Amino acid sequence: MRRLNPKYIRITGIVLASLFVLILIGGYIAYSKREALLQHAIEKAKAKAKSSYNLDLEIGSAHFTGLSTVEFTDITIVPAQRDSLLSIKQFEVSVKIMPLILGEVKLADVSLENGHLNLTDINHVKNFDFLFKRKKDTTVKTKVNLSELSYNLINQVLYKIPDDLSVSNFLVSFKNDSSSFKLHTKIATIKDGELTSTIDINDGAATWHFAGRMHPSDKDIDIKLYADGKKVELPYIERKYHLKVNFDTLSTRLTKVDHGGGETHISGYWGVTNLLINHPGLSSSDIVVPNAGIDANVFVGDNYLSIDSSSLIHLKKITAHPYIKYTLNPIKIYELKVNTGWMEAQDLFDSFPTGMFDSLQGIQVEGKLNYSLNVALNTAHPEDVVFDSRLNKDDFKIIRYGKTDLGKLNNEFTYTPYEKGKPMPARFIGASNPDFTRLDDISPNLRNAVMTAEDPSFYTNHGFVEESIRKSLATDFKEKKFKRGGSTISMQLIKNSFLSREKTLSRKIEEILIVWMIENNQIMTKDRMLEVYFNIIEWGRNIYGIGEASRYYFGKTPAELTIGESIYLASIVPHPKTGLYAFMPDGTLRPGLEGYFNLIGNLMAGHGQAQRDSSAYGFYTVRLKESLRQQVAPVNSTVADSLMNQNNDDDAIPVVAIPEPVKKPTFFQRLFGKKDTTSKKEELKSNDPKARLKAQIQKLKDDEEKKELLIDTAGKTKKQIRQEKRQMRDDEKEQEKALKVMAGE
Repeated sequence: MRRLNPKYIRITGIVLASLFVLILIGGYIAYSKREALLQHAIEKAKAKAKSSYNLDLEIGSAHFTGLSTVEFTDITIVPAQRDSLLSIKQFEVSVKIMPLILGEVKLADVSLENGHLNLTDINHVKNFDFLFKRKKDTTVKTKVNLSELSYNLINQVLYKIPDDLSVSNFLVSFKNDSSSFKLHTKIATIKDGELTSTIDINDGAATWHFAGRMHPSDKDIDIKLYADGKKVELPYIERKYHLKVNFDTLSTRLTKVDHGGGETHISGYWGVTNLLINHPGLSSSDIVVPNAGIDANVFVGDNYLSIDSSSLIHLKKITAHPYIKYTLNPIKIYELKVNTGWMEAQDLFDSFPTGMFDSLQGIQVEGKLNYSLNVALNTAHPEDVVFDSRLNKDDFKIIRYGKTDLGKLNNEFTYTPYEKGKPMPARFIGASNPDFTRLDDISPNLRNAVMTAEDPSFYTNHGFVEESIRKSLATDFKEKKFKRGGSTISMQLIKNSFLSREKTLSRKIEEILIVWMIENNQIMTKDRMLEVYFNIIEWGRNIYGIGEASRYYFGKTPAELTIGESIYLASIVPHPKTGLYAFMPDGTLRPGLEGYFNLIGNLMAGHGQAQRDSSAYGFYTVRLKESLRQQVAPVNSTVADSLMNQNNDDDAIPVVAIPEPVKKPTFFQRLFGKKDTTSKKEELKSNDPKARLKAQIQKLKDDEEKKELLIDTAGKTKKQIRQEKRQMRDDEKEQEKALKVMAGE
């Protein structure tokens, strides 16, 4: 073994000794000048707060009490011309030396006493609005790497959680014009990695606790939020968003944060016990989830965020593997996959949250089920959206129905329609009702017209048309609203027979489940489903069933309906209350419906259900019953066409209004070359402010007239209806005045 040259050893020793001396000298200078450096940093922070955020920052005193510990007293932050934002009587903080030498600031100890964070939003003036102000960026924008951004952000948050914490008497309050909220931390400590706290809510209304394990430096966090003797409630969210939320315990666990290979990997667990949710868009009653959670593996790439399929969702007795990915650029792409694997069928029904599927409560089943979902939407090509939803079965059987007998429609039953949540007069669906019509006694014209418009594949599908739902997703995304549904006749039947008419997410899912069970267990035949459907659906104001409808509009039995009358009745299924607006006062149909007749008629002819007809498939022969003609409102064509397109959430073919035919020039016009000045007049009108104002006012009047026609009169007195109409007219007049003021008249 070759010995090192003593000369090199001496040189190395000299270098190390020199470095050590330099560090000592630098440390001494920094230590001796630290108070001056601290005061300089404070003055710089004050100037920055004033220039950048218009905040007045004041500190009573600030000085070092140890090698790396600073004590502050009487800290205040007041936004200019706003309420005081923050006041702290005493604040002490120390940082770790070694990370500081390496350029990272990690908190070691924090002590805070007697503080108040005061947030106000009075008369639309916030004392914290500086947080939302962005600086003008004149530099060239660079692409943000989400992976690096998320990793750095997580580290910054974790580094700011001290190893040891002591907080006493710190109040956070929020007040706006209509409500207020107080969160008073009496005490909060982190000692040897254990977090404990006692937090008073709204002057004793509740006491919350955050407790658990806190090792932020090791990225190891496991904490719970719970309340003493009651649930944790969030009344501000309820007032703000009409969303009632409370729970027993909320758990959060962070176990891993890694960065490599262009991705940030975050592993953790989030769970809740006895969660209660109530929102009018979800359900009409409280939804209660006894326990739910997710073991999540989150991956953040340079342009995407995803929850990996190795993650596991827990909901009572069932588990599922989710896959969620959101790609931000260059094109936004949404992906969602869910797979439960094979599970006991009863476990699925037992795991439904209470308050969601009322009709299925208590149901007993056997066999196995496996659910899978695959949805992918590329926002650049929404028409190519992928949608695949499957509930596979293995020896699945219904042993006993729950709260609702799903087989009741096979026999005579009482049907109670609802309007705005109020029950209407009940109908008995069966042979003992003179208005009940057997399927064989309904004109084939009507059966084929309604199925063509509502559900062409009724006899071959299993209650769902996946392509229709897929197109609905694409249409709804492009229109930025729920415009197109995806309901089959089976789904409409279940909605009308077993469920309320409320438009909630839980009602829609319940509808889908019941349809699946009826179709996959052959509880009803297709003929019986269609027969009941025709006998219970609404065809006009308080007109239910085809027996009532055919006599109401035409004075005929359902067997006598012509193809024209059948296509008309099919056209009003999605919007039955506007049925009479399709007619002129003389009983003939409005010209705008001719296109719809040709559309449905041609589709029927294409399937061999009607003869090809160049006369709009009976459009010109349809006549409203004479005794009803006096009830036809004399509305203009624009309002009538708008009313006839007030579709509900079902996937029906819309009523198509055909354009006015172009008038051909007469022989004398062609001979003498008379010019068509119509288009020029229209162009002049569009450029004339007075003409434009007149058109806007006329639109207001038309809209007000349409709203009056759509007033729901159920359960209202004549006086209440008059008052509602008067209010609409007053609103229209106020808007008209505003338009005139804007136009300078």
